Amino acid sequence: MGEVILTMKGIDKSFPGVHALDHVDLEVRKGEVHALMGENGAGKSTLMKVLTGIYSKDSGTITYEGREVEFHNPREAQEAGIVIVHQELNMMNHLTVAQNIFIGREFMKGKLIDDAKMNAEANKLFQQLGIDINPAEKMGNLTVGKQQMCEIAKAISHEAKVIIFDEPSAALTEAEIEELFKIIRDLRAKQLGIVYISHRMDEIKVITDRVTVMRDGGYVGTLITEQCTKDDIINMMVGRVIYEDPKTASTVPPGAPVVLKVEHLNAGKMVKDVSFELHKGEILGFSGLMGAGRTETARALFGADPKESGDIYINGTKVDIKSPQDAVKHGIGYLSEDRKRYGIVVGKTVAENSTMAHLKDFLSGVFIDKKKENDVTQKYVDRLKTKTPSVDQLVVNLSGGNQQKVVLAKWLVRNCDILIFDEPTRGIDVGAKSEIYHLMNELAAEGKSIIMISSEMTEILRMSDRIVVMCEGRKTAEIDIAEATQENIMHAATLR
Repeated sequence: MGEVILTMKGIDKSFPGVHALDHVDLEVRKGEVHALMGENGAGKSTLMKVLTGIYSKDSGTITYEGREVEFHNPREAQEAGIVIVHQELNMMNHLTVAQNIFIGREFMKGKLIDDAKMNAEANKLFQQLGIDINPAEKMGNLTVGKQQMCEIAKAISHEAKVIIFDEPSAALTEAEIEELFKIIRDLRAKQLGIVYISHRMDEIKVITDRVTVMRDGGYVGTLITEQCTKDDIINMMVGRVIYEDPKTASTVPPGAPVVLKVEHLNAGKMVKDVSFELHKGEILGFSGLMGAGRTETARALFGADPKESGDIYINGTKVDIKSPQDAVKHGIGYLSEDRKRYGIVVGKTVAENSTMAHLKDFLSGVFIDKKKENDVTQKYVDRLKTKTPSVDQLVVNLSGGNQQKVVLAKWLVRNCDILIFDEPTRGIDVGAKSEIYHLMNELAAEGKSIIMISSEMTEILRMSDRIVVMCEGRKTAEIDIAEATQENIMHAATLR
């Protein structure tokens, strides 16, 4: 690691009802990958928004390249060489790769945009990063991994000296993560300072040099990665020990009734003759590699995508589910992996989101009974330990983990007996994960039945009573948790 390039000292920031940052410190050196970790709501994103001029700080100092600075907007930060690669990619799918990289800074030939020059400059960036992408390709045609490489190229094009990676691997395959790490190591070798925000403990140990931990808006401490353990970091993040031992035996009572039976379900190219049963009080894990068809199966079951053939039985009665409304009517709730697109309305309050699936119960004539709505919402805020100043808080202002809890509250208010959790802890920190796991076990113990789709093997082994494994749209195995190992799940996940 080289000399210090960036220091944030005593950064304080408050919003109405929330002390978001409480005298936080961060130091980044040239040629280091510095992890920034903490539970959802710990203040990581707020700190980075203060750094890049999205928010103004209330107090504290930012020193960059030896002088005190304060950026008033992200463009000022970019021009100084501090760039964020966001988790949610800000790309325009109808434009080419090169047009996206140089948007707002286009090369001109007279009064016309010089696409040939932009393509050539984009190619230079890709060669510098050692990646193979056609600059003239439409952005929408690329995989998420390739789109992220374009975001990195865009950051480099600003002559970045500090790059902030916000949950960069959340939607990537293992191969794409390896490619990302190769690029990050190359940037480190070129003496850039890198801030790496992630919830994935295994990645932190592989790619970072130091770790700064935040908790509840405050600075906890900084560790040298090779000198600390995973448990050291977790204890600093949550202030308590979290156990993630795998489940060794099913907790479903013998003879538990079948609440959902799916026979020979077909839908598009990704759901081919899928059959399975779900018992009362069971957590049925769905495992497989990306593109296995797990989400597509759930969406066809929920009526979000049309099924071509197959039968669905609920409590022994055949049902016809053609839309999500039909599914909800039959007691099925679906927590999508893309909660912002399908799960919540970010411009509405916690109370409005929590009751939207069962709004008729909160009507008094033509008006909503706000007291009843708020009382019921508060009950689930307390039960789920949702961190929010009030039920009137806009969901957009909550952390990812707390947004997930609002989605869950919506289906609990609706009192669904069958819940589909699609990647329930994606983008959620270890503390919030543990709370979600505890809650899922509580729901199963109460007699709710859960289908859990997860790409995390440890999550599948920790939570499932039985595991359905899929590969290329087909069910390739069904394994009782007592017999499940990473090896036999992975074997089934790669069967053709």
